[in-house]
Amino acid sequence: MLVRTPAARTAATLAATALAALLLAGCGQDDDPSVATPSTAPTSAAPPSATPTAPTPTATGTPSPSASTAAVDRQITVTIAKKRVDPPTGRVTVGKGQLVRITVTSDVADELHVHGYDLGARLPAGTPGSVEFRADKTGLFEVETHESELVLFQLVVR
Repeated sequence: MLVRTPAARTAATLAATALAALLLAGCGQDDDPSVATPSTAPTSAAPPSATPTAPTPTATGTPSPSASTAAVDRQITVTIAKKRVDPPTGRVTVGKGQLVRITVTSDVADELHVHGYDLGARLPAGTPGSVEFRADKTGLFEVETHESELVLFQLVVR
């Protein structure tokens, strides 16, 4: 027969309450846990890849003092205005293992999605949203917006 003292019951209750709080804290309003909040501003680019293909998105902005900026191998910046993608849709090639940051600014609220990596970011109207990831899967991956269903570019990882 198991007999618990009042102190043991209190400890068990506190542990159960803490576990429930942790589980609930992990749940948000988003069904997609990969959706990130938008970043503050785009940052400068690393040198482009050695094998350019079709028109590639270019980087804009000024360097940021953040630690992750120095580590980013490839910055890709896209702007959407009146359902037009700038630079025009094409392919962007990156090397396997590179750290890639995609920053998108849209004139309407939307959501950025990187297929194959299942990454996304909210795109509030007029505010840049970014995803940053290690390109560790080779292949061809579509980068698009969900609401307006625009293909921004195809990411080629070699």
